[in-house]
Amino acid sequence: MGNELVLGIDVGTTAVKVAVFTVGGPLVRACATEHVMTRPGPGLAEQDPGHWWQGCVRGIEAVLKDVAPESVRAVGVVSQVNTHIFVDANLRPLMPAITWQDQRCAAVARELDGRFTAEEKAQIWGGPFTFDASRLVSRALWVARHDREVWRRTRWVLSPKDYINARLTGEIATDGLSSVGLVDGDGTGYLADAVRLVDGLAERLPPLAGAAEPVGAVVAPELVGLLGSATVVVGTMDAFGDIYGSGLITPGRAMIACGTSLVVAGTSEHACASHGVVTFPPIDGLYVHAGPTQAGGEALRWWSRTCARTVQQVVTEAAAAAPGGSGVVFTPYLMGERAPLWDATVRGSFLGLSATTSRAELSRAVLEGVAMSGRQVLAAVETACGTPLASVTFSGGGANSDLWSQIFADVLRRPVQRLETRDYSAVLGAALLASVGAAIYPDIATATDRAVTIDRVFTPDNERADLLDPLFEVYLDSYQALRNVHAKLADWRAHHND
Repeated sequence: MGNELVLGIDVGTTAVKVAVFTVGGPLVRACATEHVMTRPGPGLAEQDPGHWWQGCVRGIEAVLKDVAPESVRAVGVVSQVNTHIFVDANLRPLMPAITWQDQRCAAVARELDGRFTAEEKAQIWGGPFTFDASRLVSRALWVARHDREVWRRTRWVLSPKDYINARLTGEIATDGLSSVGLVDGDGTGYLADAVRLVDGLAERLPPLAGAAEPVGAVVAPELVGLLGSATVVVGTMDAFGDIYGSGLITPGRAMIACGTSLVVAGTSEHACASHGVVTFPPIDGLYVHAGPTQAGGEALRWWSRTCARTVQQVVTEAAAAAPGGSGVVFTPYLMGERAPLWDATVRGSFLGLSATTSRAELSRAVLEGVAMSGRQVLAAVETACGTPLASVTFSGGGANSDLWSQIFADVLRRPVQRLETRDYSAVLGAALLASVGAAIYPDIATATDRAVTIDRVFTPDNERADLLDPLFEVYLDSYQALRNVHAKLADWRAHHND
């Protein structure tokens, strides 16, 4: 390996990914360690923070085998966002981590959301804002009400990457981007109107710092010998890791990262009001607008489990079906939906089934339905940008499928540029932040420009796109048409614990 290396870590929903890169950006070695999501009850989705730490240790050991510790200049960590760990003063988790998929706080979120008018939200948050079950305030209020002993013993409420950084360095810090809905317009302070909604929350929030700012040196006994004097930086959410790892450093660019969920983002010089997506505070004059869905790759994994087949078998089967199948539309709202609906009660569906519908057609509908969710979020992102976005970079595990990449191009009706480092784009973003924190590069734009490359461009086929457009209209119409149905089903589940 080269004499100067940077390490990136992504604590994702299904795995911890660790990779080491040369300072110029090429991937040298990578390792992914899977961890489990437990679902102990309806709407619950939890993880063990200890599994994340074990995945980090194993990954670091694997990628730095035979590497001189002094070669590693810096470490950056990104992670799933809106997953929260309640820890004591010794960093011991007091309960399993509540992940972003968890819906236990939906009623609390609706209560909080109802306390503010649209005008008050615009005044406090700078535009449209919705409390949902994944917001930190919703989680904190739920814990304070339902487990007072845990809340009493809680010293910090941390995101996964902040927990890993604390284990690495012994220091506590977070970034403003990962604290969506809790920070002011420039990301340097907490919003008093949001924090005061929960008694005692203010003193349990970690100090804010820039994503590329150093946290400290490695002190974890099991890793200090491998990482030497490497600088550990604050890091940020995995979505911004993908943004940096996808090259979104100039206005007019867009990306879709297809991991467990979809993350759709675009950049612009100005910000326009757009319901359903988040506009982040400007960084060097560049606005980033983004929206995460609830199920991207997760929808495909669900369908493969349901069919008792592997993911690859499902994708191969889908390739044998015609575009649009037999006119079946799949909505991937398996655990509610985040962007752009922000509705915890909606659930997924197959629309248009007939006696002749085949499993292959349903498999294709799943791939197309996830792509349609991406197109819906992208429309909201374009509204926020105030301009069309001509092409989209594509990354994440879903980008490994040529079929799915082409389906995205056809559904979106625009070129899809698949990244070279598509499986590790968020990890690359973490490493690039680390390189800035270690003063290897002067800024993230310079670092990103050096490191991000395109593997292949998928061009939309107009004939297939024409077939899919009417089905996309059905996809859009179905939510409003069935909204009351979903509400009734939600009431039924609430009374029958299903």
